[in-house]
Amino acid sequence: MSAAPAGADVIARDVAMQAAAMNPVALNESGVDQSIIDKEIEIAKDQLRQEGKPEAMLDNIAKGKITRFMKDNTLVNQEFIKDSKMSVAQYVKTADATLEVVSFARVALG
Repeated sequence: MSAAPAGADVIARDVAMQAAAMNPVALNESGVDQSIIDKEIEIAKDQLRQEGKPEAMLDNIAKGKITRFMKDNTLVNQEFIKDSKMSVAQYVKTADATLEVVSFARVALG
């Protein structure tokens, strides 16, 4: 096993703080349960209908809203809270280009 890159402990702590503060639903897009995606699509379509958008446009607009949902709710795609110009995945790579987040667990009490 190779040694951790310099600064990896700080990066690990920052990513843990990100997960605690931003409460992501999954690590990345592939970790989001299909039922959550379906629910978000329905919410988006209902919202768009209430705004009077044409039915033919709903699917395309909903896809854009799902893309935004993934960016906001998956850990590696979220804007890094200490520097919103980069994602969490980009921040992790600042220590070492091969470094990546492979999993996380978030525990909430109460």
